Amino acid sequence: MTLELLGAFGKSFLFVLAALLPILNPAATAPIFLGLTEGASPSTRALLARRIARNMFWLMLGAMLVGSYVLEFFGISLPIVRVGGGMIVAATAWRLLTATQSTVDSRTELAESFTPDMARRQAFYPLTFPVSCGPGSIAAAITVGVSLADARLSLSLARMAGGVLALLAVGVLLYLAFRYAQQLLKPLGEAGSVIFLRLSAFILLCLGVQIVWDGVYELGVGMLRDGFLPVSA
Repeated sequence: MTLELLGAFGKSFLFVLAALLPILNPAATAPIFLGLTEGASPSTRALLARRIARNMFWLMLGAMLVGSYVLEFFGISLPIVRVGGGMIVAATAWRLLTATQSTVDSRTELAESFTPDMARRQAFYPLTFPVSCGPGSIAAAITVGVSLADARLSLSLARMAGGVLALLAVGVLLYLAFRYAQQLLKPLGEAGSVIFLRLSAFILLCLGVQIVWDGVYELGVGMLRDGFLPVSA
């Protein structure tokens, strides 16, 4: 029994890590973090990195454990979450992609005046949601949580424990990527960093549009299915 629980723990750890890490992708999100905190001091960015990683962990954990029940309670489907969240992601990316020098300067002035209290308020939106942890990640976490459940309580708890540990590992990687993002991009130089930031913003825009499209497609398939399937008396 102990070996079975350990096996379930290890398999769920690898499963959750493999399922969520590519979607969250801290390395690809780090340039967006730098762009949104342009001009902020290293200490402020370190504070934000800690808070974003912590917020991401709790948000994904909540989605994995109770997300499906919350959506069911409010009558919200996953396609609707994808459409709404994808719009937020696309809007954030568009602001980064079309930022002029004046908007960059104003954002720099705002970032330079960051206080710890302001950092706490801005750490969740938009830096945690939807930039670091978007609707696609939440939908994936909800799906993963459903797949980890088991009829046997002990096996279900072992799987959930492995999933929680995997989320913790992703949080640590997210913190490291954000904390040292500037050092990682330093070899590119100023011009290279600007190009990389704009490219990352474009990829984020495409990702937001893809999330919206996935949601619209699922809604369309559901409407066609409901329209063509016979309604039983």
